[in-house]
Amino acid sequence: MNLANKLTLARIILVPVFMIVLLNKIPYGIYIAAGIFTIAAITDTLDGYIARSRNQITKFGKFVDPLADKLLVTAALVCLVQMGKLPAWMVVVIISREYTISILRAIAASEGIVIAASWWGKLKTIAQIIAIISILLNNFPFSLIDFPFSTIMLWIAVILTIVSGIDYLYLNRQVFKQ
Repeated sequence: MNLANKLTLARIILVPVFMIVLLNKIPYGIYIAAGIFTIAAITDTLDGYIARSRNQITKFGKFVDPLADKLLVTAALVCLVQMGKLPAWMVVVIISREYTISILRAIAASEGIVIAASWWGKLKTIAQIIAIISILLNNFPFSLIDFPFSTIMLWIAVILTIVSGIDYLYLNRQVFKQ
């Protein structure tokens, strides 16, 4: 197993660790959880870079990397709903898009078609990660100047989620015609 795939598996392993730290009464747990989430999110960038730069892209990585991303983001969003920090409808929109695109990719793969990540999808992921981290940190440091950065990033993440979902469905509509 190459380094990129090990980083992807590490991200998956960090998901339950993140949840345990976040949801239990651990001193400074929310900040520790934010650190764990940030490290896990960074592995998403690193594993792709390492796989491409070393020409070590694998079928395992192509399948598991997006799954690891979805697990991490979904776990964080669900925890934040449980904690009363996010409206459930926004999380349902985000998760629905993830399931829809995963199903699209599975259908395409069964037809031998590979659906590559789009720039909209990458921007969506970045916005989601920034929104989650800022919510975990209670909008710090922006709370010091009473600027609603977390709220703005959450809305940007939801909008980019919808736009990227529509983009994937439109650009790959031929998959549904087969």
